[in-house]
Amino acid sequence: MALSVTNSLTDERETFEPTGDEVLVYVCGLTVSDDPHLGHARLWTHADVIARWLDYSGYDVRHVENFTDVNEKIAARVGERPEWDTEADVARHYIARVIEYMRRLNFRRTAVYPRVSEHIPEIIELVETLSEAGHAYEANGSVYFDVTTFDDYGKLSNQQLEDLEAQGDPDERSEKRNPADFALWKAGGVTPAAIAEHAKHDHGDDHPTGQTWESPWGEGRPGWHIECSAMSMTHLDDTIDIHIGGHDLVFPHHENEIAQSEAATGQQFANYWLHTGLLETDDEKMSSSLGNFFTVEDALKEYGPNVIRTFYLSTEYGSKQTFSEDAMAEAEERWDRLERTYHAAIDACDSVDATAKTEDGDLRAAIDDTHEEFTAAMNDDFNVREAMAALRSLTNAVNRHVEEAEPYDYQGLKAAIEAFESLGGEVFGLQFDTKTDGDIALAGEVVDLVLDIREADREAGNYERADELRDSLANLGVEVQDSDDGPTFRFE
Repeated sequence: MALSVTNSLTDERETFEPTGDEVLVYVCGLTVSDDPHLGHARLWTHADVIARWLDYSGYDVRHVENFTDVNEKIAARVGERPEWDTEADVARHYIARVIEYMRRLNFRRTAVYPRVSEHIPEIIELVETLSEAGHAYEANGSVYFDVTTFDDYGKLSNQQLEDLEAQGDPDERSEKRNPADFALWKAGGVTPAAIAEHAKHDHGDDHPTGQTWESPWGEGRPGWHIECSAMSMTHLDDTIDIHIGGHDLVFPHHENEIAQSEAATGQQFANYWLHTGLLETDDEKMSSSLGNFFTVEDALKEYGPNVIRTFYLSTEYGSKQTFSEDAMAEAEERWDRLERTYHAAIDACDSVDATAKTEDGDLRAAIDDTHEEFTAAMNDDFNVREAMAALRSLTNAVNRHVEEAEPYDYQGLKAAIEAFESLGGEVFGLQFDTKTDGDIALAGEVVDLVLDIREADREAGNYERADELRDSLANLGVEVQDSDDGPTFRFE
């Protein structure tokens, strides 16, 4: 069964056909102005699983996810802590936090995590291209995209140009030719009004303006939408296969990405648009601005990564999902059963009662069915809910064999263990921690994870916390040596 996806651009189910040797995937990442919450992690999880399934299916995948580190919400937090002197200081702190949580949630590393601040030359070049082609115009040091020059504007969100309301800040509207035009480059820094709107502390008379850069139109900052186009083109291509983002970004962000990208290149920007449904709590979108969020940090402390991933895997990526204590309790119960069954299979397979010639036809048939049903579900628009149901069916067959069989089917149990590890582990990113009783290799992997977190803290300037992690490792008998090539360690 070929992979089919629901393409938001056409609102139809389509057979997936990559354009080149690599499947190019771009994910609209986080604006790093606060600690990430479970709504953000839902997008990350589904993007991670989609990339994992493509890889498992034999595709060569290049997966890119950005950090938006230039934004008025970030600038508004300058000075909130003594070490936050600049917009970049705030952004580095939260990027370090996001990286830490991504690792703890067992997301695969993407090809790159581009940041807006390191792509200003590419952004300026793209704005110049649009200006020279007549798709953009300058006004008082700002540059705007003229939506009337792009005939297909509105094709993603299915809106008519004449029905669109004004985009952007109120002070921009007098500069624009058309209400729906949007900023590609903004003159000057962040305005006091924008700082006041997003600030979480009193700046007094000293309003931060955020970082600015020199450009052909004067000093300024990039617009929000142009950033993703520039980063996607830099690290993928003018045309990509899959663009993933939250459903709340369809308009204006993704609509504007399409307009500016295709106006600049004359090529289709993305062949397949996949939009994740929102995570809700109490019938509202989980959002930092609404204050109804549950942070990833708190969720990891309370539930752990496997329960969080199991929760997300109970609902298809395109559907809305509701976060509640009952939903998390159900996810915890499902994960516990899956993990217990996995270890029961290992114990039985490794026991003297598992023999070479015993054959349980029902168990082996259940394994074949699991692979077939899991594959069919994932190829059906990444239907993780049905794929997880296939894994649960396998737990029933394994538990029945372990409870009733005498002797055990060694080959059948081995195949079941491999199914859990490949489908549940490689594809779903669940971590079936084997019983190692002090295995030095596992200990080394844990130390590597701690050192990754410590390096992120050091890069973010959190030296006190980095020193605490080093001291904690020392207390556990792990000696850390820092060098120009990065940290190394040895067990005392």
